[in-house]
Amino acid sequence: MLKILSKLAPDTQREPLKLAIGALLFFLFSSLPGQAQLNNQAFLQPLDVRPEYDQQLRLSVEGFLFNKDNEYFNKIDDGRTYYGAHLAPRLIYFPSPNLRLEAGVFLWKDYGTPRLQQVRPLFTAIYQNGPHRLLFGNIQGHLHHGYIEPMFDFERVMTNRLEEGSQYQLKTRRVQLDAWVNWVRQQYRFSNFQEEVVGGLSTEYTVHQDSSGWRVGVPFQFTASHNGGQIDTLDKPLQTLFNFATGLRVRKQLPSTFFRAVHADGYVTRFIDYSFTSVLPYQKGNGLYLNAGVDTRISSLQLAYWRGNGYISPLGGRLYRSISATVSDPNYTEQVRELIILRLLHDYHLHKTLTLTTRFEPLYDLGNKSIDFSFALYLNFNQEFLLTTLRRAD
Repeated sequence: MLKILSKLAPDTQREPLKLAIGALLFFLFSSLPGQAQLNNQAFLQPLDVRPEYDQQLRLSVEGFLFNKDNEYFNKIDDGRTYYGAHLAPRLIYFPSPNLRLEAGVFLWKDYGTPRLQQVRPLFTAIYQNGPHRLLFGNIQGHLHHGYIEPMFDFERVMTNRLEEGSQYQLKTRRVQLDAWVNWVRQQYRFSNFQEEVVGGLSTEYTVHQDSSGWRVGVPFQFTASHNGGQIDTLDKPLQTLFNFATGLRVRKQLPSTFFRAVHADGYVTRFIDYSFTSVLPYQKGNGLYLNAGVDTRISSLQLAYWRGNGYISPLGGRLYRSISATVSDPNYTEQVRELIILRLLHDYHLHKTLTLTTRFEPLYDLGNKSIDFSFALYLNFNQEFLLTTLRRAD
């Protein structure tokens, strides 16, 4: 396996890659903690549609407090601090056993400023039929999509929490699928800006799962980003960017009371610029993303390796890109990016509706031989309250 994966890198990059892959394999199979994708369950809000909810009127309250400090000193991603809160109260009505209607308001307050960052209305219609679900309006976005970080930035849960458009979800014993469109910016006649739309598909097929705790899955992920339009006043070329990822995920539940599960996953990613006139320094790129980890009673530990070559993702984590997002070096590029990231994660279930999450993520930049890190605290509150059950008119 080590020989096969190392062939993905050029000769000058194979030795660091072999060392990183070897460390990952040792980390997994020597019974140390390990995992694949991050466990973001605490950040997800289920939108249940149940027959027993028919004609009910309910109140949902979603609260999210965050504090993430990125102590970065590189030319790709600035160091920055996120410190604030989101609040989203909603009224929910179930006019039939398979239909959920929501209306509410989203409030975003960053600490250190007297003004609200956002005040936006919320409207969602959800139709569910067996394993199929359709959503219109405010869809289940950000971490609900289940992407890896090179494809979809974790920090969007703080900075781009709302997504508006349409979504189709499928969940069966073997297949989980999420296809979605987020209409980011609407353009009107004589607008001095481009329209913006993003979308994608994230799916995983369970190849094997048994009673001993083994699970093997094959994921496929795709995103598309488009800026354009024909009714604006700008002389600016349209831009269409595609990103793909696929790989293999393996997980084993353990009978131990301390070591609960080990897991590993590997992905290959691809970036393609399909714009007629490209303004980016790279038109194609790829990446290799390997993870290994373990869940313990105390915390989850994960080790990740990333190698990107000309990789750009407009929705993905900035650290994984080959172009700069910094204030001081906006035109800086780094075609080959190699990172080793250690993650220490834990969810504290303070109440059945309240979870405190801690995360510490140091990383080593192999190309620049530098160390950066981030640490974060998140508090998630989600609860629904039954207000009344309405009667149908005769």
